[in-house]
Amino acid sequence: MSALVIGTRGSALALWQANAVASALREAHEGLRVEVRTVTTTGDRVLDRPLADIGDKGLFTKELEDLLLDGAVDLCVHSMKDLPSQLPAGCALVGMLPRADVRDALVCGPRMQGARSLADVPAGARIGTGSARRAAQLLAVNSQAVPTPMRGNVDTRLRKAAGPDYEGAILAAAGLTRLGLQNRIAALIPVDQMIPAPGQGAVGVEARAGDERVQSLVDAVRDRRTEACVNAERRILAALDGGCQAPLGAFIRFEDADDGAAADAERFLALDAAVLSADGAQCVRARLRRACGGDADAGALALDLAQEAIELLLKGGARQLLRPCADQGGAR
Repeated sequence: MSALVIGTRGSALALWQANAVASALREAHEGLRVEVRTVTTTGDRVLDRPLADIGDKGLFTKELEDLLLDGAVDLCVHSMKDLPSQLPAGCALVGMLPRADVRDALVCGPRMQGARSLADVPAGARIGTGSARRAAQLLAVNSQAVPTPMRGNVDTRLRKAAGPDYEGAILAAAGLTRLGLQNRIAALIPVDQMIPAPGQGAVGVEARAGDERVQSLVDAVRDRRTEACVNAERRILAALDGGCQAPLGAFIRFEDADDGAAADAERFLALDAAVLSADGAQCVRARLRRACGGDADAGALALDLAQEAIELLLKGGARQLLRPCADQGGAR
């Protein structure tokens, strides 16, 4: 059998993710040969402009998907928060690995070493982020902070955060942990202060639609719970965002019954979603929690929760908050 070829971006974090998929596949399928091929995407090449200025669809995925459709690779591995809600014709999302920590993390430079929360960020402190979602939620908690555009891979952003142009930065906790850089985390930001991007912390596998060989191989390493939650989060993204990289967060997760409940007590699916104005002054939220009978019901229930959240957000004025984003762009 020919080797299975995985396509990925070439950053350290992207390679970690691709190798995690490769290792899981090798462990599940004895004798399977897996190769990893790297490619540079538009989002990797163009680092001197905000993402919104170079487009908002497929900046970190298009070149990989072109290789996939041309048959040069058998599957692509993505950070799910970078994967557009609408995939190109001929491509399909075929699985996800178990999700890591979804939270965002505050990283402090030498002039902000005492900060242990967003509230501790001093007035005028420049906090690096390329994400409109992070910037808006930072301002909602601390209006005296100064979100400042920042691009680059994890190492680049950490270096910038320690330099003269920033006092700190906000990055995904999962990426820092995967690269063994958790010692750089000054604070893990609670979800009730900063709702993650749809799919944050999840690694996804994309293949050619109808490729039964790849699907059967990936089936052995898929995490259905992660997929149920992330697919529903992406439903919210598709309905409200539609490709504009907006100040929008959505997070769905399983929760156990309350402490002290019987061991066989029912579990729950919980949802938090928010759409914000760019300055964080306006926010529409949806918070929902429903009993979940079992994993077999989780996918449908998560989508039902997503639809209910969409209706609540729209009723609360989310469309009006997103309109400036549609005109100007911005990154999640």
